[in-house]
Amino acid sequence: MPRLPHEPEPTRWLRKATPGDPLRVLVSACLTGRGCGVNGTDYGLGGCVDFLTRLPNVEVVAFCPEEHALGTPRTTPDLHGGDGFRVLDGEARVLDEHGSDLTEKMCEGARAMAELARQAKVELAILVDMSGACGTQVISEGCRFDTPRRFQQGVGVAAAALLRDGVPVVSQRDPRTLDLVFAHLDPSHTSDASLGDYHHTDWYRATFDKP
Repeated sequence: MPRLPHEPEPTRWLRKATPGDPLRVLVSACLTGRGCGVNGTDYGLGGCVDFLTRLPNVEVVAFCPEEHALGTPRTTPDLHGGDGFRVLDGEARVLDEHGSDLTEKMCEGARAMAELARQAKVELAILVDMSGACGTQVISEGCRFDTPRRFQQGVGVAAAALLRDGVPVVSQRDPRTLDLVFAHLDPSHTSDASLGDYHHTDWYRATFDKP
């Protein structure tokens, strides 16, 4: 299953949904306003995808894999040596800012999120980008508190587990794809062709599109 922002027609993966048979969407809990971030807040992200998740033909399942495995508040997990797929395969590690190894806990949270998705028959996941667990476009390469901060293209540990289970993913930083999904679910909405996703931004291109 794909990272939807990188698909030319992302909604082809989604069925038509009705209020009686809604699209089942897994959402990073911080995006719903739950104070499950490392510092006990929602990072100011609560409600940013409500325009889509509050449609009558959408059923939301909210979950935070980091809170599940590490509690809240907590130290900050970042990936070292690769992305979430490499962590799941034992080829990369997750460390916090103090150097403590959180790899197994992050895999535990990822497995729990994937299992919830299976039980709830989730058809789409909207995840918070830059997260070591839920990132879908960009994650830190090493500790995010290092100077300069380094970034890598790729997905977090939980996002990787969902993708391997066949759940398509998109982040809150992908307005083009979210707008297309909205139009798919609400035919009265006309999608905005001027919108782009995170990998279309100047910052992303300057950071990663190098010779």
